[in-house]
Amino acid sequence: MKNNIPIILASASPRRKELLEQAGFTFTVMPSNAEEKRIEENPDQLAESLAYQKANDIYQNIKKEQNDDFIVIGADTIVYYNDEVLGKPENEQEAFDMLSMLQDRTHQVYTGVCVIYRGTNGKQIELFNERTDVTLYPVTAYELKSYIETGDPLDKAGAYGIQGPFAVHVREIKGDYNNVVGLPIARLYQTMKSMNLI
Repeated sequence: MKNNIPIILASASPRRKELLEQAGFTFTVMPSNAEEKRIEENPDQLAESLAYQKANDIYQNIKKEQNDDFIVIGADTIVYYNDEVLGKPENEQEAFDMLSMLQDRTHQVYTGVCVIYRGTNGKQIELFNERTDVTLYPVTAYELKSYIETGDPLDKAGAYGIQGPFAVHVREIKGDYNNVVGLPIARLYQTMKSMNLI
């Protein structure tokens, strides 16, 4: 990073934290507690909007406390199928219903990313989204229940994590694998490079 500008990740996701660490970033985790406002209907725009809300919430809080340069990264991942946005399941039954709908079909995963840089020229914002198509094998009700019993799907959009035990049910992906995990790290790196932050 240029001049060791502090980076703040506005997300509590352990998967995003791990991807940033693997890419060599040094950063602080500061999850946003802002209430999500879903005002966009298109999944790509919705993902970007939610990412911006998270990043801007933390940006505004930090701006009050310090005058130095800093960078905030916000991200939000949504699963989209049949014109419906699938968030995190509220319980095991909802997880089962979601996965029953997704099995043996292709769905989309969108991650919106917002980078806000506060520097000498003021506030600079870059927003983008990445889409990955994911196709699942047929999955039996027994297999779904066994997976749900692990507790893995309950904190994940679409009720599954591609990097966990559910990986055995993924037939094909078209696009960025890390995007499905929760952060398109290569696109983020290239975006920050274009902002002259790397």
